[in-house]
Amino acid sequence: MKKENTVVPNKIKASDVLYFVLPILSIALLIVCWEVASKNTAESFPTITATWERFLRLLDKPIMRVSYWGHILASLKRVCIALIVSWAIGISFGILIGWNKKMDAFFGTIFSFIRPIPPIAWIPLITIWFGIDEFPKILIVFIGAVMPVVINTHAGLSSVEDLYLNVGTAFNANKRQMLFEIAIPSALPSIFAGIRTSTSTAWMVVLAAEMLGAKSGVGFLVVRGMDGFDMPLVLVAMITIGIVGALLSIITNCIERGLCPWERKK
Repeated sequence: MKKENTVVPNKIKASDVLYFVLPILSIALLIVCWEVASKNTAESFPTITATWERFLRLLDKPIMRVSYWGHILASLKRVCIALIVSWAIGISFGILIGWNKKMDAFFGTIFSFIRPIPPIAWIPLITIWFGIDEFPKILIVFIGAVMPVVINTHAGLSSVEDLYLNVGTAFNANKRQMLFEIAIPSALPSIFAGIRTSTSTAWMVVLAAEMLGAKSGVGFLVVRGMDGFDMPLVLVAMITIGIVGALLSIITNCIERGLCPWERKK
């Protein structure tokens, strides 16, 4: 008689159950705190029911002839344009000053002076120079998004291990090969750290930019709710900001895992 091969199912670990339950508990705790906080201050801090009803009303009645999804797309459009430009310029400039010591010495001082200035501080000057159309908003987001990319790319190129460079020298690699085949690939984790930071920064900055003269966008919804003392609308916009920001973070993490699979093993 031959013994049949039986497949033993993987046992569910207690830690797996715990990590599945904890996020659910945190959301439940947030809901409870929301209900408790809004119980006696419904006018200034709306209940979950009032917020949900305002969300449904927003879906049915657009604001400024722009639907709820249209406001989200307007913000995402500004962010995406600014991110594409900031990644292209930020990575190129970061490689330049991170790989070339002369360029670092030339541009480093100027960049160190500009870097601490928050992007919101540029709003008055940019508004005076370019007005309040689309370009100024994208420019403000670009300023906020480009800094983390430059900083992390510079750090990644500057900290390439000498062992990798010595191996390239031993195989008679030229400067171009050393940069594109050794230095940049080894600096990818740092570059993606800058991309992740720039994505979250861009999403926060665009909301501030939309609070100044915008007629669409999630930030505009916050201002519209604040001006009309429509607190449910403000909460709808805030929740939307959080959900979209989390989705952007997940997307960038997935892209990083695809391009840097070795990072998953750490």
